Parts: sequence; structure tokens; C-alpha cells
Amino acid sequence: MAKVHLESVPDLMKKAGEIRKDIARSARYAGNVHIGGPMSAADIVTALYYKYLGFDPENVEDPERNMFVLSKGHNGILLYCIFCDMGMYPWEELFDYYNKIGHTFGAHPNRKHVRGIEVSTGSLGHGLNWSVGFAHANRNEGIDSRIYCLLGDGEMEEGSNWEAIMYAGSHNLDNIVAIVDNNHCSASFLAGENMKWQWNSMGDCFRSFGWEVYEIDGTDMYAIDETLGNLPPVDLKNPGKPICIISNTTKGQGVSYMMERSYAWHIGGLDDDKLAETEALIDVYTEEQLKRRG
Repeated sequence: MAKVHLESVPDLMKKAGEIRKDIARSARYAGNVHIGGPMSAADIVTALYYKYLGFDPENVEDPERNMFVLSKGHNGILLYCIFCDMGMYPWEELFDYYNKIGHTFGAHPNRKHVRGIEVSTGSLGHGLNWSVGFAHANRNEGIDSRIYCLLGDGEMEEGSNWEAIMYAGSHNLDNIVAIVDNNHCSASFLAGENMKWQWNSMGDCFRSFGWEVYEIDGTDMYAIDETLGNLPPVDLKNPGKPICIISNTTKGQGVSYMMERSYAWHIGGLDDDKLAETEALIDVYTEEQLKRRG
């Protein structure tokens, strides 16, 4: 179980494709899983775990580690697939015992059961608050690592997020990076149908609370790599602004039939035929991505 580091963008693209297929296999062998959101977040989370976090599966409690908090906890299957891919857990544990009482992998991640999970999440609107607490504690301890937090766009309706955003901005917590997976769809409605201001002016809202905002194509691994690789350094003496990355994606990213009816694929399972179709579509999508800036 060695530390994995992928430097090149094409290698990260290929790995994201592998993780997407692992998510699809989970939807076949483990039963119904949250599938659309993990597909849309796969690119940026792959870039973090295989390059920018410096994640060490043998030392997940290093006090000076970079941390990743999955605030949209229903996307836990994405992290489980990454952990299994890194050799932290056998695939059989995921495929055979997912969401079964007394076993490791629940539908929402539990820190007590899964090594590598920083915070038990599932109830939305809490991960960013934890992240702000971690960031402030690191500042007090003189630790210059980063706290990355992945949120869903629908989750941004939770008022607790905006309390954390206000606090981080007013305290110049430049060691926190909030990533919004802006896939334009929640569990039951398309983006904009419930709170129209949110998707039209989210970046401006973050800026008004003192955050630096980057809006990127979250399906473009080159854009992801350029953004994560060029963030301003954490400065313990003269801290700058906390950082928000709005990652524009589509729910079910990489699987055309899911992207066309994204609201219908918040959660679902696949039979053998659908799995074969899905894996083939992911292969085609990955090849298209590899040619994107060829």
C-alpha cells in the first residue's frame, strides 16, 4: 500500500476514468448507490487525492497533513473507490457489504469506520464548518497545510454554510479551499428551480464575504490542474483570503445517458447490460478528454 502520485494531466484523466468505472461497478455489485454526484466530482477529487493532497494511505493521521472534507457526504462512494484503488481496503468489502449493518462502508462516510475519512458527513451543511475549525486550529498551531472541502451546489442552500463563509472571510483563513461541485442538479430538481439567485451569483456572494473565487470547467483536467497548482501559498504571518473554486460540471459526468436526465440519476443501480454500456461510455468519454488539448 504505497503512496500514489500522478504528475501528468493525461495520467490524472485516465485515473478519473478508472474511478468512474469503479463507481459504476459499485452500482452493479453493491446495489443502489449515489451515482450522479460522484461522477460529476470525480475529476477534481481525483486530482486532489492523486496529486495535490499528498495523501498517504499509510499515514492518514499525520498532524501536518493536507485534509479533505467531503461535505456532500452522499458522495462517499467516490472516496471508497479511491481508497480501494489505493489498496486501503479490498474491493470485496465494498462490493459485497456496502451499506450493510456492522460493516465498513455506509451510504454516508463514518470516520469511526473508514480510515481516511476526516469527518462523518451526510447531513448537509456541516462539512464547511468543520473545515473552518480545522483551518483555524492549524493557524493557531503554526501548521501551513490546506483544508479542502467539497460541497454540492444544492447544499449551498444550508444557512450554516454561509455562517462558515462569513467567519472564514473575516478571519483571513487562507488555508481553506471550498470547492463547489456546481453540477446544476440536486436530488429532486434542476438548479435554479428553487433558489435562482444561488447559481447566478454564487461567486459574487463568496467575494462579498472576503473570499478569492475561481470559476472553472470542472470537466477539464487541465483547468483543474492549473487552478490547484497555482493557488497562492498559505501565509501564516500575513494571511490572504480563503479560496472558493466553483467547479462547473454536469451530474452523471462521463455517462451520456445520465447527463441527459441528470436529476433521475441522483441514486441508482445497474444491471449487467447497463454496466457494460456504462463502462464503454466512460471509455469513450475518457478518450475524448485525452484529445481535448492534444
